[in-house]
Formats: sequence, C-alpha cells, structure tokens
Amino acid sequence: MGKLSGGSLILVGRGLDSLKPLVSVDGEPSFEEPWQAQVLALAYTLVQNEMFSASAWSDALGEALREAEANAAADNQETYYRCVLSALERLVANHSEINSDVLAGKRKDWEEAYLSTPHGQPVKLKPDPAN
Repeated sequence: MGKLSGGSLILVGRGLDSLKPLVSVDGEPSFEEPWQAQVLALAYTLVQNEMFSASAWSDALGEALREAEANAAADNQETYYRCVLSALERLVANHSEINSDVLAGKRKDWEEAYLSTPHGQPVKLKPDPAN
C-alpha cells in the first residue's frame, strides 16, 4: 500500500484507485497526522491477510461514518479518521481473540499514560500486573 517517509505515507503499488481522494493535487498523500496513514495501512494489511474481507471493511467504515453523521460530528478529516479507527477496532474485536473489553482497557491505559507524560517525553505504559 505505502510506506511512511518523514511522517508521510507514500502510496505505491497497484489497486490504489480507492485512495485517490486522499491524494492532494501534487500527488502527495494528504494526512494531517501520521496515525491517520498508519490506521489505513493497518486496515489494508488486515484485508490483504484475510483477517476480514474488503466488503466487511467497507461495511464497517460505512456504518461508522453513518453513526458519526447521525451524532452530528463535523464533516472533516479528523471525523473520517476517527471513524476509520472505530471501524478497524470493531472488526479486530469481531474477527480475533481480542475482544472489545481488552481494546477499551488498552485504550484507557494509553490515555492515562499520555496524559501523565510530560510534553516531549516518550509515552510509556505501566507494566501489566497480570504478566
């Protein structure tokens, strides 16, 4: 699909017509933050590795976008990529041994870690007491 280069995703390969709306006029990807490119790359990789189908991905993303619209979310890139992340999390929970409670717990751990990390320092999770 692509590779990260200096925080940007460089699109390479065949079958990327569906990503054309993400490419700006100069041909470079139009991501505001690296995580946006990363979440799309993860979804693409999971489809390619048959964790779930392209149609399941499309359906999940469509559902997340409809939910955002129903909740009057802003129509912008941030909302779109939050929907991409939400759809991906749902599919992973439904197609793997990782359930939504585990995902929610890990999300909470990361949130606590970044909120307690001084600016400019690396974010580190506390060790899991179960391990």
